[in-house]
Amino acid sequence: MPRLKCVCKGWNSLISDPIFMKVQSQKKEPVSGFFFQQRYRWCYEENPTVTYIPVRKQDAEAELFLTVLDFLPEHVVVLSSSNGLVCCRSCFPRVEPCFYICNPLNHEWMRLKWDEPNREDSFALAFDPCKDILDTSTKFKLIKVRQIETEADVSCFSFDIYASDTGAWKKSVESCKCSSNLYRNSGVYVEGVFHWLTDGDEVLTFHVEIDLSWLVSVPLPKEEFSSIPEACIGDSDGKLHYILVSQHGLQVWCLDDYFECGWSLKISKTLEEIEEQHAQFLYNLRERVTQRLSVEMEPWIDLLAFKDGYLLMRVSLKIMLYNIETNTLQLVCSISKLGTDSTFCTVLPYSLSLVPLNCK
Repeated sequence: MPRLKCVCKGWNSLISDPIFMKVQSQKKEPVSGFFFQQRYRWCYEENPTVTYIPVRKQDAEAELFLTVLDFLPEHVVVLSSSNGLVCCRSCFPRVEPCFYICNPLNHEWMRLKWDEPNREDSFALAFDPCKDILDTSTKFKLIKVRQIETEADVSCFSFDIYASDTGAWKKSVESCKCSSNLYRNSGVYVEGVFHWLTDGDEVLTFHVEIDLSWLVSVPLPKEEFSSIPEACIGDSDGKLHYILVSQHGLQVWCLDDYFECGWSLKISKTLEEIEEQHAQFLYNLRERVTQRLSVEMEPWIDLLAFKDGYLLMRVSLKIMLYNIETNTLQLVCSISKLGTDSTFCTVLPYSLSLVPLNCK
């Protein structure tokens, strides 16, 4: 984007025009890539390397970008992404950590104060480019979700909401009883509703506009499996999807009804089918998938993120991208190319947008 402004004065004028940027940002673009950041499991210090993995055409060479967020004034940890915007926070240790809301395409960013820093809190960004069509300003919300214990020793989730138009946080009156923990803390934002996968058999949801939270049961409870299945959630075609790899193979479920927990099975492939179709990458698949009997064991296939039909996953020590619509599997890179050999990571889908952020 900064290079495009240098093409000529006409391009610079067009791309910099707030009306043009607003119109462009109202088009919901498909996923363009994934932000990938490894985490150290037992270390307080955080890994500052953020890698951008673009979604590429079949048979194109893998290309990794390590400097996409270098326009920010310090090293950051990525937290959430929503329709072209990315939310980050300062890397620890830091005396006065803060949040950054930024657009990696046009290098614009703004800083938010973090009055009560807590690494255990989860944050999710909500930005809907189709709202406020006549308003050229960019309005977003940042949601903090925290697990607390009530006086009755009941575990529940509470929600705090930051609104960019007011510049202030407010505590939601809503809370949700749930004894499970969040699994992969980045929330999935679909049609005004946030979703977090838990390590139980439920998806935690929070409707941002009406302050309503509830739990959605996953399609298949873990007790139906003889080994530990791997799962992630994501959105495609404006609906929440649940992706599962287990002894039954690869399954892609679509949520059709929130309150009735109505899931429909979109794709189902056995482990044998998958191995046969992608023999150059996968072997002894059933043995490797079904041998994980405890959470202490590393999964051989780890589902990292799903967006618009693309599933990013770790297979042993390699990162791969699977297109569920075309049934194509691409090797991205070995995990060591992403900074360290750590298999713990945060992965965020990202879509390109010209949405402006002019406050710093």
